[in-house]
Formats: sequence, C-alpha cells, structure tokens
Amino acid sequence: MKSPLLLFSILFSIAAVGQNSFTEANARQIIDTFFEGFHKGDTLLMKSVMTDDLVMQTAFTDKEGNNKITNDTSEDLLNAIASRPEDQKWDERLLGYKVQIDGNLAHVWTPYEFWFNDSFSHCGANAFTLVKTDDGWKIIHLIDSRRKSTCKP
Repeated sequence: MKSPLLLFSILFSIAAVGQNSFTEANARQIIDTFFEGFHKGDTLLMKSVMTDDLVMQTAFTDKEGNNKITNDTSEDLLNAIASRPEDQKWDERLLGYKVQIDGNLAHVWTPYEFWFNDSFSHCGANAFTLVKTDDGWKIIHLIDSRRKSTCKP
C-alpha cells in the first residue's frame, strides 16, 4: 500500500515541478533578447520573443500637462527599428527587473533611461506581460512610461 502512494507522490511532484520551470532568470532573458535586437536593429531577434499580435502602449504627459496613452502594434515598432538610420544610436539602459510569475503568465517591470546618440533623452519604466504559448514564452503586451522630469541620468 505504501508503494502506490509513494509512486503517486513522486509523479505528482515531478508534474508540479515541470509546470513551474519558468523562472525569473528565464523572464529576464526574454527581455534581454528583446533589447539585444532593439539595440542591434535585429527585428528577427526581437520577433523571436514577441507574439504576432503584441500590443504596445505608451503613457505620458504632453506639453500642456494632459495625460495621454498612445497605442501601437508590433509592426509599428519593427518598422521603426528596421528603418532607423544607421547614424542613429538608440540606447535603452535598463535599471533593474521586477519579475512576477503565475502559471502561464509573467510580468516584468524594468525602469530605464533612454539615450539618443549618447545624449540623455528621457526615462520611465517598461511593463512587459509575457505568456506561455505553444511556441514558448513570448511578450504579448508592452506599455512604457516616458518623462523628462525627475530623471537622474
């Protein structure tokens, strides 16, 4: 009687561990791959960690003090990266990672500074939502904030 119970416990433990194998390090690697492609202008590398229907948004305050949210698509982002002039350097410097994982859903928060041609431009935070798909973990949503005030370049 103890053998079947022991076998069941072992199999249940293996199944539970297998379902929770996505780690904070895995989530960070997806974000790092995204930004490696972003900095190199490699849209194929970026696409490798994005869903085809990725939603992109930006939250900011305009010059008149109005709160705004813009909506874009992954195609908009990839076209901007692909058509970036070679003499432009876009350097998004991540200042940290806060990762939360629950089953097939993960969230990664990354404060950043953005530098354009080695000059400070703005700061903010990215909020990435990742999901487990049949093709592996992918970014399905990205919203960022942008501001010039209270930044410490």
